[in-house]
Amino acid sequence: MDDKDSVYYYNDSSNYRAANTVHNGRIRRNPVQVSSEPKKQTGESTESKTGSVILVIFISFVTVAMLGMVVYSFNRRSSAYNEVTALNSKLNLAQAENIRLQTEVDNKMSAKNVEEYAENVLGMQKIDSSQIKYIKIHTDDVVNIPEQDPSLGERIKIFFRDCVEYFRG
Repeated sequence: MDDKDSVYYYNDSSNYRAANTVHNGRIRRNPVQVSSEPKKQTGESTESKTGSVILVIFISFVTVAMLGMVVYSFNRRSSAYNEVTALNSKLNLAQAENIRLQTEVDNKMSAKNVEEYAENVLGMQKIDSSQIKYIKIHTDDVVNIPEQDPSLGERIKIFFRDCVEYFRG
């Protein structure tokens, strides 16, 4: 048969000659050869498809794991930020309370408040110049301490010191 005048059709499993062939101006019918057995795929393509499916599943798993880690880190950062904010607000309250208490202590320790407390609660009065009395003492400003004899330990120390001075020259 002449391949020049043949028409080919595509079938899912194979290519075959068309049913009609033009030969010498006449149309002839050619039998269509269709195989009842499905064409077998090679083992490599099945394994490569299985490998690619496993690879896709693995990559999906890794992607989901990474996304989970990102969400977890954002959650941890957010909770840490909230905790820091809460502690900073407590710190601000404590500092304000400290300032208030320092002001209160300073007000209570002022000279005016101490004077009022002494007069009203303790019953004290201001000193009057007539209440001051001076006492004069007539003694010398020099104090004499009698010389004492050295003890046994001091005598030994002095003896060794003298010996060392003698040998040094």
